[in-house]
Amino acid sequence: MGDGERYIGVTERRARLAVRHRLAVGARGDSPEDLAGSLVALHGTDPATVYLAVGARLTDAARTVPETERALYDDRSLVRMHGMRQTVFVFPTDLTAVVHASTGLAVAAKARAKLVQDMASAGAPDAAWLKEVEESLLAALARHGQATATELAQDEPRLREQFVYAAGKSYEGVHTVSGRLLRVLGVEGKVVRGRPLGSWTSSQFRWAVAPAHPELDVSGAQAELMRRWLASCGPATEADLKWWTGWKVTDVRRALAAIGAREVSVDEGPAYVTANDVAPEGPVEPWAALLPALDPTAMGWQARDWYLAPELRPLLFDRSGNVGPTVWWDGRVVGGWAQRADGEIAWRLLDEKGVGREAKAAIAAEVERLRAWMGTSRVTPRFPTPLDKELARG
Repeated sequence: MGDGERYIGVTERRARLAVRHRLAVGARGDSPEDLAGSLVALHGTDPATVYLAVGARLTDAARTVPETERALYDDRSLVRMHGMRQTVFVFPTDLTAVVHASTGLAVAAKARAKLVQDMASAGAPDAAWLKEVEESLLAALARHGQATATELAQDEPRLREQFVYAAGKSYEGVHTVSGRLLRVLGVEGKVVRGRPLGSWTSSQFRWAVAPAHPELDVSGAQAELMRRWLASCGPATEADLKWWTGWKVTDVRRALAAIGAREVSVDEGPAYVTANDVAPEGPVEPWAALLPALDPTAMGWQARDWYLAPELRPLLFDRSGNVGPTVWWDGRVVGGWAQRADGEIAWRLLDEKGVGREAKAAIAAEVERLRAWMGTSRVTPRFPTPLDKELARG
């Protein structure tokens, strides 16, 4: 994979990030599909993140909501589904087969086995009963086109069945068959989330039958996902790759070898880029951005010191490691932002090194750009961070 002689320093890594993650003004995109393809995936755990991530990178930010809704729900050129690390993402539709084979199959097998085990432990019906309910659910969903779990339960009442989870444990709870089964079917690539019940910020989704896709060879799919991700995020260390994909280290190494990845070096040690991606990245004009909680850039690497100072993390991350809304200047996180109840977007610099008058003016312009396209919409991150809570209070 090479001799590791090519060194890619922090300045060049930030320039790569600016262009490949479509954050520099001249690198912005014309459609959500274009942007999602460049980033490989948009985080979808918090529905608002998808739109805010697109809006930060779209040439015509005023078109953020209608264009993203078109892609997700009319053209179905983007699909919200489970992917790496059992996390919900939004992918280009042509990537769903790759994601399903490279990451979904292994996760799905464990998820179904766990559901059957939990139901058996609670004395609930067996796997054969569950299979009947599943087939009935999918048939109902095909008839409806899109439906909520409640609507599906009108056609298949057994979806309302409940069972006790982790009886006697401190985290004991009552689970409904519909919730657990739909999640398993989502990981298996059989169903996807459809239109929300409310606005673009709503987390209450309808469900739809997943678009058909070919069944790919696992190793080939892993190689393709690796190639796409390295093209967007390289250089990346083996630890970055293992964390982002959720794969075993043997899978990571096999995929790197399959694509002929080139070994380079970064400050953290050995790292990898695609075979034809060793040419130096030219300088990029300074840029500002307001990125949402869980943005794919802020969450893109396990080792983040090259763009996020360690001392900023206690304010910008929650206890589970989820990043909140961030303010960026020229390739690094310099602060955070939040939207207040009255719609005002409040922001604060946490690292003023190199953030002069030009930077503050550029950040203020991004604040106005965000406020303009959001209009009367209100966003509250699903995983609030200490700074987010403080700024939102005013």
